[in-house]
Parts: sequence; C-alpha cells; structure tokens
Amino acid sequence: MTLVDELIIGILRGPEGFKNSLKKILDEDLKMSVNDFCVRTGLSPSTIYKIMQEKREPNLRTVRSVLRAVRTLEKQPSGPFIAVIASRGVLNKIEERIVQVGEKSVKVKEYPAQTMEDAIIAAVMAERDGALAVVCAPIVAPTVEKILTVPVSVVIPRDSLVRAIEVAAKKAL
Repeated sequence: MTLVDELIIGILRGPEGFKNSLKKILDEDLKMSVNDFCVRTGLSPSTIYKIMQEKREPNLRTVRSVLRAVRTLEKQPSGPFIAVIASRGVLNKIEERIVQVGEKSVKVKEYPAQTMEDAIIAAVMAERDGALAVVCAPIVAPTVEKILTVPVSVVIPRDSLVRAIEVAAKKAL
C-alpha cells in the first residue's frame, strides 16, 4: 500500500482520519516535520498546521495538493543519490535508476529543468535534498559549481550533438 493510499483510507475513516494518517506518514514514513514537508513541497505551513491541530477541515483542493506532495516525496530516493538536471526529454531516456560505483549502489534522482534558471534552482534543491553530486549541462555548470558545495559533473552529449549537426546539414543542403 502506498502512502497516498494510507491518506485516502484515513479520509474515509472519519473526521480525524486525514490528520492522523498525515501525521503518521510525516513522522514514521517520511521522517520530516510539518515545516520541512511544507518547504519541500511548497504547501502553506499555516494550512497544514491548522489541519494538524484540527482547527480546519481540509478542502478538496488542499487534500489534492497534499496527496500530490506525498506522492512526489514517496518517489524520491532515500539515502545517497546523484542528481541529474536536464530537460524532461533527456531524463526520460535515463534507463538506470541505480548506478554501481565500486561496491556501492547510488540512486539517481531526476530534476527536470527547461531554462538555465530552472537548472540553477534545481541544483540548489538537489543539494538541499542531500545529493552527493550533481550532473548538469555545460552551460550552467560554471554557475552551479560556484553556488554548491557538492561536486558538479558536466554531461557532454557527443553522440546527440553529432546527430543534430547531421540533421541540420541535411535540412540546410
């Protein structure tokens, strides 16, 4: 059963079910405070605290936001991971989610970015999430290296670059 399933079952149990399920998930499964949960998900701390203190019954919009946030956090790797910052199209091509480094297995966590600004923000978020290192495009790597304390590795897409040049040449000629 997923954490989202637990929240939905909690809603069906009664008035305090959602609050109790969310509290259990934060304390036992995600091991984070309400404040950490809100910072990592962008949810309003005021709203979540009111729900947890039974001063407010969550509306459908809030429940959906909490479910989406828990689903996202549940999918994030726990333990050591390498962050890969790239466009969604590039990330979809990553086949391995665990990389073997010597005798250790290291998880790969995706951070989608469409602009240079998105990539810089994603790098900061990756470090805040506990990334061991960050892999990103060469265009943002110099900036990212200046603001992070973790190692930054640059991905240079040689094969796709050559293919793109060939396609451009065929279109131009």
